[in-house]
Amino acid sequence: MTTAPGAAARPEKLPLILAVVAVVAVVIPAGLLGGAFAAPVAGLPDIGPVVRWGIPIVRAIHDLAAASTVGLLVMAATIIPEARTTSRRITAARYACASGVVWVVAGLVGLVFSFADLSGTPLSDPTFGGQLQSFLFQLEFLRVAAISTGLVLVVTIGAALVRRQSGMAALAALSILAILPLALAGHASGAASHDLAVNSLGLHLVSAVLWVGGLLALAMLRPLLGTGLAVSVQRYSTLAGSCFVAVAVSGVANAWIRIGSIGNLATGYGVLVILKVVALVALGIAGWQQRARVVDRIATDPLAGRLFGRLALIEVVIMSAAFALGAALSRSALPGMGMPMANPDPAYALTGYPTPVGPLLSSAWFTIWRIDWLWLTVAIIAVALYLVGVQRMRERGDSWPVLRTLGWVLGWAIFVWATSGAPGVYGRLLFSAHMVMHMTIAIAAPIPMVLAAPITLTLRTLTPRQDNTLGPRELLLALVHFRFFRVIANPIVASVIFLGSLIVFYYSPLFELALRTHTGHVLMTTHFLLAGYLFAWVLVGTDPGPKRWSPPLLLVILFGTISFHAFFGVALRSGTTLLAPTFFQSLHLPWAVDLLADQRTGGAVAWGIGELPTLVLALLVTLAWVRSDSAESTLVR
Repeated sequence: MTTAPGAAARPEKLPLILAVVAVVAVVIPAGLLGGAFAAPVAGLPDIGPVVRWGIPIVRAIHDLAAASTVGLLVMAATIIPEARTTSRRITAARYACASGVVWVVAGLVGLVFSFADLSGTPLSDPTFGGQLQSFLFQLEFLRVAAISTGLVLVVTIGAALVRRQSGMAALAALSILAILPLALAGHASGAASHDLAVNSLGLHLVSAVLWVGGLLALAMLRPLLGTGLAVSVQRYSTLAGSCFVAVAVSGVANAWIRIGSIGNLATGYGVLVILKVVALVALGIAGWQQRARVVDRIATDPLAGRLFGRLALIEVVIMSAAFALGAALSRSALPGMGMPMANPDPAYALTGYPTPVGPLLSSAWFTIWRIDWLWLTVAIIAVALYLVGVQRMRERGDSWPVLRTLGWVLGWAIFVWATSGAPGVYGRLLFSAHMVMHMTIAIAAPIPMVLAAPITLTLRTLTPRQDNTLGPRELLLALVHFRFFRVIANPIVASVIFLGSLIVFYYSPLFELALRTHTGHVLMTTHFLLAGYLFAWVLVGTDPGPKRWSPPLLLVILFGTISFHAFFGVALRSGTTLLAPTFFQSLHLPWAVDLLADQRTGGAVAWGIGELPTLVLALLVTLAWVRSDSAESTLVR
């Protein structure tokens, strides 16, 4: 039997064929819909057909290239099995480099087109370059696009050079990080429920990119996977199911924030939303077909492999059309966009939330709530996963201490109160309430979380992979044994991070940035929680990690850190200069507040609120000391 000339080259042509199909499926609807639904900027002239039609096309290509890059890197790092005689991961990384180049170019072109559209300056204007350079980092829309493109450039260069699996995992994480700034631009940045809009859009973008990118990567790498196709499809199916749910939930939340009412579905924007819903339903049906007819049979039935390729091609086309619809949505006018949005509340303009009706009274600390959906979701997922792990332990006949489970739930409950209760509501308005939130997140919540030993539970319940790929268990072990983690887990370094970042944060522009911006607020909360968790872990943690110091030395570190922490509180208590004065003075709270007196109250909070957690930590370290002495005495006997 002879092989037709060129048949052996067909697998190598598959990525190019898929790229052409996907681009065609993106460009045509993006250009038609984006140009038809484009919303001109009020007061500025029409910039012309090149920019008007080019923006949605470039945006759709940008999103498709982003999905391909992220999907290929995630697949290479965590899903694709590798053998001694194969180089699948390196090939995937090289494909990611190629799509990364497209991502960078589309990002740069989109940035230029967007500035022309926003400023009303034609591309042929001799002053265009100078204006772009002047306003690049002054306009948020351009700034976040430039930051994202810069991160993508690093990912693209890294993908051309990387050869180790750990490096591919790092690049995959960085590529996902490059997507998040885009949630700060566009309609979400101006939504009434700003925080929820940005959070839901960020989740929507990341989930969509992982879902679409994973399928594109599987389709492109299929000729190279061979016997590894079955396990790769099975693992991707699990990832795709989670992403589908996340895309659906976040998409509904974001669309409702923007549309506002059922009646607005009849607008141009509403029509595009309906079309995206149709595409999502079609993808859900195709995914269900994959699970029902392919996933469980692909390892033993050659016909299932062919069916996977056909269904994958259909999904790629639908996904590309969905990206085109998303690009058109970004160019469409929101319902009611032209109506005035006057709001006399200065706090609303600065924080995105109206001023509470009155001052924070002692009786209201546990009765005032405003749900922070980002952190509530994180807490629910963390508790749910922990409880699933405990249940798995019980199903196989192993026990897990009830107190650890209660500690995990208690820690996250404290965290939710700090972010969604009175500290979170008033923490953007009053320094004292902000300090309660900070101290609760950084000191009170981490202690029961650390005592719950979540890493130990995770390692005991997750099944290790035998094919040299990185699953959740392998990634967690790699993190625990990471050299950088060994450095920061040194008790002295951990205490410097815990205390030093506290001082740097409040006595630098970072504090006001966290008050004014959603991103800054999220990063602040994340850092407080992680720094507090790390500090508690090096003192009383039982999870695996670097070698522990002796209890006497840990007590010295603890009391030294708390002493400096007290000095910080005293400095605030006796200070005469208002921190973040521009922000707090611009709030114009309707109820009388002496801002400097409130800041001094915050200093007292910082000084006093750490006493009880410190006592708990000291008792736990002392108990560990006593137990170690008892164990040594037993050995001597």
